Amino acid sequence: AVDAVASPTSRAVAMASESSIMRRTVYVGGLEEQVDRKLLESAFVTFGDIKAVEIPVDMKTGKHRGFGFVEFMDAEDAEAAIDNMHHAELYGRTLRVNLARASTGKPGENSNRPVWA
Repeated sequence: AVDAVASPTSRAVAMASESSIMRRTVYVGGLEEQVDRKLLESAFVTFGDIKAVEIPVDMKTGKHRGFGFVEFMDAEDAEAAIDNMHHAELYGRTLRVNLARASTGKPGENSNRPVWA
C-alpha cells in the first residue's frame, strides 16, 4: 500500500519539475543569422540568472534556424524577459519571445517527404 501512495507522488514531482522548467524557459524567434549563443545570452541576462541558452542548428546548412531557447533560474525572470523583449529589435529583426512549449514529439513536415524529393 505504501508503494501505491509513493508512486503517484513521484510522478507528480516529475511532472511539476518538468512544468517548472517550461515556466523558466523562453522561446526566442526571429533571430538574425549572426546571433549566436553568447549574444543571445547577453541580450537576456539583464532579466536574471540564466541556466542555459540553446540555438538549434540545421544539420544540412550548419546555420541556426532563426530561433533559440533561454532557460532562466527563476520563472519570474522568464516572465520579465517576455514582457520586455517580445517585439523588441535585435540586429534589425523583431523578436518573438514567449514561454517555450514542450515538444509534441510529432515528426516535422520535412520528415514526411521522401528522400528523393
